Amino acid sequence: MQPTPPTSSVLGNRSPADFLNTYWQTQPLVVRDALPDFQSSLSPQELAGLACEEGVESRIILEEGGEHPWELRHGPFASADFLDLPETHWTLLVQEVDRLIPEVGALLDHFRFLPDWRLDDVMVSYAPTHGTVGPHIDNYDVFLLQGAGHRRWQIGTEPVADEEIVPDLDVRILADFEAEEEFVLGPGDLLYLPPRVAHYGVATDDRCMTYSVGFRAPRHQDLVAHFLQHAIETLDSDARYSDPDLTPVDHPGEIHDDARRKVRRLLRDLVRDDAVDQWLGQYLTRPPRDREAVAPQTPMTEDELTDTLRAGHGLRPGPVARLAFIEHDDGSATLFANGSPIDLSPDLSYAARVVTGRQQIPNDALTPHLDDDAFVELLVDLINKGLLEGNAT
Repeated sequence: MQPTPPTSSVLGNRSPADFLNTYWQTQPLVVRDALPDFQSSLSPQELAGLACEEGVESRIILEEGGEHPWELRHGPFASADFLDLPETHWTLLVQEVDRLIPEVGALLDHFRFLPDWRLDDVMVSYAPTHGTVGPHIDNYDVFLLQGAGHRRWQIGTEPVADEEIVPDLDVRILADFEAEEEFVLGPGDLLYLPPRVAHYGVATDDRCMTYSVGFRAPRHQDLVAHFLQHAIETLDSDARYSDPDLTPVDHPGEIHDDARRKVRRLLRDLVRDDAVDQWLGQYLTRPPRDREAVAPQTPMTEDELTDTLRAGHGLRPGPVARLAFIEHDDGSATLFANGSPIDLSPDLSYAARVVTGRQQIPNDALTPHLDDDAFVELLVDLINKGLLEGNAT
């Protein structure tokens, strides 16, 4: 069963295909009323409260009023830290709010035309009048949804190849920023920016809140380095090159065909398709920022789960859960859950599509399969590992 698509599109009157063909990683896009009548599910005070919690990544950037221009402070903060802030020219940023607040996580269902594994997190920022993080570039795609108040954006239109950074600051501010377009976004308006497009947002009133949906773009060096480390760990530490079939050589200085073939075969075996797929699924579903899922204090039984679902409740991913799958030619599938592979037989492979690709797994997607003991067992296992949890709808 396919995930239910969102009822409203953040792309305006554009189809996902049109957006991807025309704008994705190519040019910026402004969508007015991308989410009509949108209201922020967080107040500035609630966002500040999150920034005071242990384990929550947060920052305050003060353009003015700090110990020096563009001072960067890291959380967790104390309540008194906010009382000492100036009236203007500062910004609070909190990462992974989708993990902390289910209503914020639900925003992600508007972006299901993009692969889940590319998603990083939803960062929420608050700024009083004139608050900003300065002109800068990001190395990833980002959708900036205005949640409350208004923000004036100045942007470039082409990716920046080589940026010049103002030296000796806590944050990376462009030294040579020149705006090519300017506009003000209000609640429900959306700005999409491809990687490395320069942008400069400034709050034009108090209570300015912006929801930033960022998408991961792993560096090639990181991908290759992690794969090589993984490949090394799969090798027998005692295995060595051997040549029991060695014959006398014509010249001792030559590296002969047999030796080259042996080494090439060793390396090719490491990068065979199934080995790369297995590594990739594990790599892309690792919990962000080295977090771990938290198992419930009281494990759920299969009977309890069945009763809960038959009562009309649904499920949703746990606060620290990354789920993805790969389908195989024989009809089986591998479900990757926070870096661990779960092999699903052809008869159970449908489960991978049911439990991935959405923030809310509705009851009617689950109950048709409750007679499948293997399906129920899989759900219970995921719940007891903190990867799925109950949802009221």
